[in-house]
Amino acid sequence: MKKKNQPITLKGFRDLLPAQATIRKQVKETLVEVFESFGYEPLETPTLEQQALLLGKYGDEADKLVYKFLDNGKRKVGLRYDLTVPLARVVSQYKNDLPLPFKRYQIQNVFRADKPAKGRYREFTQCDIDIVGNTSPLADAEIVALIEKCLQRLDFAEFTIRINSRQVLFNVMEKAGVPKDKTLSVIQSIDKLDKKTQEEVEVELAEKGISSNTIKNIFVSLKNAQPDEYLQKVIAALESLGVQKSSWKFDPTLARGLDYYTGPIFETVVTEPKIGSITGGGRYDKLMGSLGSTDLPAVGTTLGLDRIVDVILDQNLWPDSAKSTAQVFVSIFDPSFEEYSLKIASDLRDQGINTEIYLNSQEKLSTHLKYADRKNIPFAIIAGSDEVSKQQLVLKNLQTGEQTTCSFQEVLEKLKDQDI
Repeated sequence: MKKKNQPITLKGFRDLLPAQATIRKQVKETLVEVFESFGYEPLETPTLEQQALLLGKYGDEADKLVYKFLDNGKRKVGLRYDLTVPLARVVSQYKNDLPLPFKRYQIQNVFRADKPAKGRYREFTQCDIDIVGNTSPLADAEIVALIEKCLQRLDFAEFTIRINSRQVLFNVMEKAGVPKDKTLSVIQSIDKLDKKTQEEVEVELAEKGISSNTIKNIFVSLKNAQPDEYLQKVIAALESLGVQKSSWKFDPTLARGLDYYTGPIFETVVTEPKIGSITGGGRYDKLMGSLGSTDLPAVGTTLGLDRIVDVILDQNLWPDSAKSTAQVFVSIFDPSFEEYSLKIASDLRDQGINTEIYLNSQEKLSTHLKYADRKNIPFAIIAGSDEVSKQQLVLKNLQTGEQTTCSFQEVLEKLKDQDI
């Protein structure tokens, strides 16, 4: 029971305590390794952007989720909704300083005034990869290959990359007789088929003024839809890039609700937990031009860090992952041995081993070890009077209780054998 007036986090926002933050750090490091293995470079952009930049790019429903306010200078600003629109601004603003094609990755927080739910937060981290300035289907295929490689490196065994194209959907809308001025709105409703039943989506379409006959035609056309010529080329390139057929499927009901998509679109789902998509993206060839710059083609995807971590924790995908940033814990057995223990800790760090030392030598050894155990540090080093006199150490495995007395060099070898 929380105390009266005790401060708490805002709804939809979270504190990330060390255990979860450590997993997130490991995920980000893995993703960066994969991104850079494909030649992508890092980019960072401000948290605040002008409202005029953010609004009118995502669609009416998404625009309602943008956090908007006046700053102290009475300027209309907003928290970034995604990382794609800021990328478009960067390319427009620095077009003479960037090589084309521009391949970038970006890992930063975004904000949406959405209704919180499982796997849905108001502040969350997106990990974006994009290629700007390339019209080849190979660029779209490389994005799919990157998605698969990232999830494989994260030990995801079961996932499906759903692939479709906005052009396929535009053709479906045209065949079904959807009025052009309602095409994007209808696509936004179709995008909800993974969360709602077909009957519920049909009701929503009727409320938008779509006739019953047109609604029927929409679902018939969706059932019979096939990849267009461009998407066929994307799919053909996947095998050459090493993407397994079991990793993806063509899904004509995939819509992606944002208005700026113009071509192939991608979304990744997992069977368990029921958490929604963990990646999403596609081709957007008109977004740069909407900012007053020369049109530049672009394609990319977002990997949702928060949902990816939720899956890793829910499915226990990393049972052997490090639970602490420290690999070794050094105890100061007695105040008179402070200098010896501090030097051991320093020497371990010089050898590239993350080492924490207990900084209160007045407390009992049992207190030291309980602290190390609570932090899930795998090994402890203890040096009592016998060890100090012989210039040796006690290396204790805090998980098994096994311990051995050895020299500093032998400690290093044993730790390296443990691959820490």
